[in-house]
Amino acid sequence: AAAQVLSIEVPVQVVRDGEPVRGLRAGDFQVWEGRRRLPVTGFEVLDLAAPSTSGRTSGGASSAASGLPSAARRHFLFLFDLAFSEPKAIVRARRAAAGLLADLQPTDLVAVATYSASRGPQLVLGFTADRRQIETALGGLGLFDLTASAADPLRLVLQEVLGADNAAAGAPPRVARDPLSDTTDVSVLQQLELVARPVQQADRSALKTRVETFSRSLADLARQLAVVEGRKYLVFLSEGFDVSLLQGTLDADRQEEIRQNSLNGESWRNTPEERYGLTEVSNAVERMLEELRRADCAVQAVDIAGVRAGADQGAPRLGGRDSLLVMARGTGGELYESYNDLGAAMGQMLRRTSVTYVLAVQPERSERTTAEGVPGEYHALRVELEKPIHGARLVHRPGYYPPKPYAEQDPVEKLLAAANQVMSGEESDAIAAAVLATPFRSAGEKAYVPVLIEIDGASLLAGPQPAALPVEIYAYALDEVGAVHDFFTQTVGLDLARTGPSLRQGGVKFFGHLDLLPGDYSLRVLVRNAASGVSGLKVAAVHVPAFGPDAPVLLPPLVPDLASRWLMVREQARQEGTPSGYPFLLRDQPFVPAARPALPPGREVRLVIAGYNLGAPPWKGEATVIAAGGREIPGGALAIVDRRAGVNGGADRAVATFRLPADLKPGEYTLRISVSGAASDLRFVVPGAKAGGMGR
Repeated sequence: AAAQVLSIEVPVQVVRDGEPVRGLRAGDFQVWEGRRRLPVTGFEVLDLAAPSTSGRTSGGASSAASGLPSAARRHFLFLFDLAFSEPKAIVRARRAAAGLLADLQPTDLVAVATYSASRGPQLVLGFTADRRQIETALGGLGLFDLTASAADPLRLVLQEVLGADNAAAGAPPRVARDPLSDTTDVSVLQQLELVARPVQQADRSALKTRVETFSRSLADLARQLAVVEGRKYLVFLSEGFDVSLLQGTLDADRQEEIRQNSLNGESWRNTPEERYGLTEVSNAVERMLEELRRADCAVQAVDIAGVRAGADQGAPRLGGRDSLLVMARGTGGELYESYNDLGAAMGQMLRRTSVTYVLAVQPERSERTTAEGVPGEYHALRVELEKPIHGARLVHRPGYYPPKPYAEQDPVEKLLAAANQVMSGEESDAIAAAVLATPFRSAGEKAYVPVLIEIDGASLLAGPQPAALPVEIYAYALDEVGAVHDFFTQTVGLDLARTGPSLRQGGVKFFGHLDLLPGDYSLRVLVRNAASGVSGLKVAAVHVPAFGPDAPVLLPPLVPDLASRWLMVREQARQEGTPSGYPFLLRDQPFVPAARPALPPGREVRLVIAGYNLGAPPWKGEATVIAAGGREIPGGALAIVDRRAGVNGGADRAVATFRLPADLKPGEYTLRISVSGAASDLRFVVPGAKAGGMGR
């Protein structure tokens, strides 16, 4: 039978005497699945204390946008427990969580969620490196309407942050401030008290039901988090629940009575619940802990009962600390009993986990071996050192589930998987795509940046497809520290009975736009077939110039495309960033540029060039072809004709022709042109049997 090959990434941390062990290589590790040793097919290292290099070690801010594997990153989920905690404790616990952000690395990803008895787990913000978004999520905890649909379906962007940016576009992008200054404790408290329900007034039966519901909900959350590659740390801020449900009564006098009853032969006076707790609750909690362990998710439990002070002190949570200890120890995490010590204690954990070795293995699951087990069964992994290091402890991904069919994933799993793919920045071309983003000057301080996304129809329609195919498109512009400055998302419905034949010959060309301040950005574009789950991610570097009154700016040259090849789709109308007119013009006529043009060698290429402050005509320009590795292939002069001045602050435009060298081999190239002292690049492909494809 044919074998199904899976690629599994296993993050490993090696700690000795509380410090990470550095300098290990792929050959130092063994990975086992049962009795079978798996070959290590890939190896990468993330050392957060090392200076940033061209390799996979990282310590600089730019690493957040460098395509670091998701499995190498640390993921922190701040989960605020509204079911077993007083609202006043939650309000103050926000500051404990916000205080940790300064200790995290730019490569760390943070998500924010709440748990309430009425709504279960609610994701406020997905895993992101954007500190502004995280601060806003913590500051507005309880103020967001979690039942309303988010502007960003992937929960990577809170609209409140972009709204503030638009209101103060000229402000420095990283203004130091108190992350909770925008929302008062009183305003948050009022909202939290509507959601949280005091549990000390509940009878024992109701409390049992709540703990069982809580356990099932967190087990479901763990299964959803399993789709996120990498080690997860669930920072659980809570006062805990009555641990006597798990372990029996905590009352010392009653414990002594039970002991004496047993010694005197009067065990009938002791109820099993008082001696051992409730079996149903214990089983539910253990199932929850097992799912968290399998998801590689360690609970860092924070007892926020100590956050309350003075007149805020309410009835203490019986055994709350001990229930939090059960969750922490059961998943390899720790309990922090005072948020005053949280920063120092979490700092130790951050230091211990600052070096991650990512081992890639490919366990082969044949039809025969799969048939012997249960479909979707869990496969435990064991990682050892080839030569044991005395006193060293290994923490690693404990195992894996075979990939769950996309149709069986719930909406949160699909959300987290897509967001994880966007934040990782790891390109994939299961759906081939090409992206073009060109900044144009606008009336405001932000540039208008049209984004053209070419989606290859053949890869989009590979395999069986429904008659009505939904295609999801996500585009996010991240700066060097991972902050999202603008985004757009849209689902396009395709009627394949009508458009299928033309799609297979060409594809979809989507026109959207972003509004961006001057700077450098990593544009992440994810295209997903919403029926099959197949997706592709493209990453494009975007430079937005300052567009000053004097400095010359040359926009990237454009190659007109044959519009009839594509099913053209335009983004839904957005109010901001409206340009003075359609930005792509050739002799005053609109045209559609190619996102990644295929140019045959030895042929004359027609280019549309545009810019600002390029001086009076005639323009003179030069062109150079740059091959892979930076080798320059001189091309000579551009023939520039038909220059037309911009109107109402628009760009000056011209048509240019250039003949490509005849000896270019198939592959990828860059055409660099210069006009009036300004330069810009066009990436193109020379077609051939192995030209790299549309998505390259």
